[in-house]
Amino acid sequence: MPPKKAASSKIPVQPVPEKRGYEFGGPLGAFGIVFGLPALIYTFAFVCNDVSGCPAPSLLHPSTLSLDQLKREVGWPEGGVAALYDTQVTLWTLSYYAFSLFLQVFLPGQEAEGVPLACGGRLNYKFNAFPSAVIILSGLAGGTYLYGADFVVWTFLWDNYVQVITANLLICSSIALFVYLKSFSVPEPGKPNPQLRELAPGGHTGNVLYDFFIGRELNPRVRLPIPFVSEASRTIDIKVFMEMRPGLLGWTILNLSNVAHQHRTYGYVTDSIILVTLFQGFYILDALYMEPAIMTTMDVIMDGFGFMLSFGDVVWVPHLYNVQSRYLSVFPLELGWTGVALVLGVTAVGYSVFRGANNQKNRFRTDPSDPRVKHIKYIETASGSKLMISGWWGLARHINYLGDWTMSWAYCLPTGIAGYAIIESINPASGALQKQAVQTPEVRGWGMILTYFYMLYFAILLIHREGRDEEKCERKYGADWKRYTSIVRSRIIPGIY
Repeated sequence: MPPKKAASSKIPVQPVPEKRGYEFGGPLGAFGIVFGLPALIYTFAFVCNDVSGCPAPSLLHPSTLSLDQLKREVGWPEGGVAALYDTQVTLWTLSYYAFSLFLQVFLPGQEAEGVPLACGGRLNYKFNAFPSAVIILSGLAGGTYLYGADFVVWTFLWDNYVQVITANLLICSSIALFVYLKSFSVPEPGKPNPQLRELAPGGHTGNVLYDFFIGRELNPRVRLPIPFVSEASRTIDIKVFMEMRPGLLGWTILNLSNVAHQHRTYGYVTDSIILVTLFQGFYILDALYMEPAIMTTMDVIMDGFGFMLSFGDVVWVPHLYNVQSRYLSVFPLELGWTGVALVLGVTAVGYSVFRGANNQKNRFRTDPSDPRVKHIKYIETASGSKLMISGWWGLARHINYLGDWTMSWAYCLPTGIAGYAIIESINPASGALQKQAVQTPEVRGWGMILTYFYMLYFAILLIHREGRDEEKCERKYGADWKRYTSIVRSRIIPGIY
């Protein structure tokens, strides 16, 4: 009897890609975001400074505002716009990316499959962002132990902050352009698709600027020619790498640089900057530790990777989200036990909702029979999907957003009623010119535009994302979605919204 032939694996065939309409205001909105948000990041860096104050004094007197005076107050470089770029700074920033990539490839990690794709297969992922972060942070801790607040990484980041913004902006733009051009090699419908490449539903409108912004390809990847490692190790998912590594960890590294600057300047560290750094650091490390949960997020499942995510990952997140610690590094605010208790309470509530809801969703999607979620009630849709109607997700359809937003309050509250002016005086002992950050009645409260901006922006972002979620789910589930929303009526805030 002849031996049986092994069953040949079926090569997936590319389906007709789904198409959707414009989001974010279409091409006009894409133009505004691509060119407007980078300018906003630079504005935050200059307007809240250690030269004249936060905000710069001239901005409080618009009737007498002059460009020359404003440039002096914000510390505008003498070399002008060209001085915003520095080749050496860019190369050092690239070395940080390269080291992150090295750890991704060579450090052991968990390998797992993602959710099913439209073409019928599943992508393989390797997760080791948390141990990678531990190695990097341990190296920074060692340098700080040896050199204190004068450790070269901390001084480099503070002294070249604006140039680091430029470096990250160039890197994210280059990657966005690379994946945009690469997306045109995605197999046509009906063609074999062994690499499981797909166009993002909303990313192939035909408008160049919009598609570059929103992202044409769903999961762009590169396969590095590295021997002696697993296929998952040498295959880099660009979207997941950018979202989980350089920018997210860069956020906490910038916070630590700000803490070091406060210590260099004043000789001590305040409770407010410690709270901000610890809360945000915990949020970041928690996300890195729970890295496999990213496989079920909207970013991975639905959104293409273009300038929007690339810029958001490595420019917007680290450089906007460290504004609070940067502010406190110049204006050392002490909260006291009452203030600390208030902030801790807000953080505990927000984290409980955020992590509890996300863990429940991820466990239910991965294994509904898991003892921790098998009690969850659900409705089954015509497509076979299961929508939870009890537990956290029975309270609101996007309950995790409420937890996320509540935690954002804890990031901003430690800055208090923000605003300070830099006052120059002569040291009576040495006769040297000295600067001091002082909160005067004139500036009190104006700094909140900057230090509380994150909280306002985040609320708008989450409401916008919730709207996108609702639209996509209604299109996907049809009548089943109406049945689901009749049971779980609240969107984000139970009983209110």
